[in-house]
Amino acid sequence: MISVVVPTCDRPAALARCLAALARQRTSSPLEILVVNDGHGSVDAPEARLIRADGTGPAAARNRGVRAARGSVVCFTDDDCAPQPTWAQRLADACADGAAAAGTTIADPAAGAAAGAAQLLTNTLMAASRDGDGGLRFAPTCNLACHAATLAALPFDESFALAAGEDRDWCARLVASGSLLRHVPDAVVVHGPQLGVRGLVRQQLRYGRGAVGFARAGGVPAGAGFYRELARRSARAGAATASLVALAQMSVAAGAAAELLQQRLAR
Repeated sequence: MISVVVPTCDRPAALARCLAALARQRTSSPLEILVVNDGHGSVDAPEARLIRADGTGPAAARNRGVRAARGSVVCFTDDDCAPQPTWAQRLADACADGAAAAGTTIADPAAGAAAGAAQLLTNTLMAASRDGDGGLRFAPTCNLACHAATLAALPFDESFALAAGEDRDWCARLVASGSLLRHVPDAVVVHGPQLGVRGLVRQQLRYGRGAVGFARAGGVPAGAGFYRELARRSARAGAATASLVALAQMSVAAGAAAELLQQRLAR
């Protein structure tokens, strides 16, 4: 069996689109879908197993989904994502030898320019994390899979209460344990967050805070290679996208500074 864990938090329309996409999955093994409700409202997911979380964030929600999953491989996606029909099977196949696997995530053009800029940032960080053996050191949890036994031994760190940094931390610990995080280019997810410019700023402020937590946990920050590749990709995407990427990077810096100040005042 293949399990798919979808954390959700008060986005019923987005979740409905995600579940419709998951209903179209073509797999050779049975597929179970687990929706972990970390929000306040009720969730309509008749074709999924519904798990109630306690509002402590996506890391804890994913861990709850893993504990309830019956599959030997667990795939993760987000409620604002639409996995393509062969997604789950391709990731599961790539995990057959015990590796973890991550696919390719693309921005839904209908989600707007801010969503495209956010995805460009994430994809660049993922590309810059490639190691010399063809593996990855980072992949976002909207398009990720791993053996259930590995996840049981290596849960997400629930001290990351926000949707920020917990995926980088988990990937870093996975690779440090000696496991391979393999890229599966044709395991495709279409990501359609409803951001706008204000939403992009809020997201990136949160990512800046998460980056401080990642560094505190021993994570290695993005290096010069990431910034060179980000500049190249931003320029190729055009002036509008490059401006949004620059705004996002300033927001990350501001979020990190705010988190460090808050920690200093709390001492």
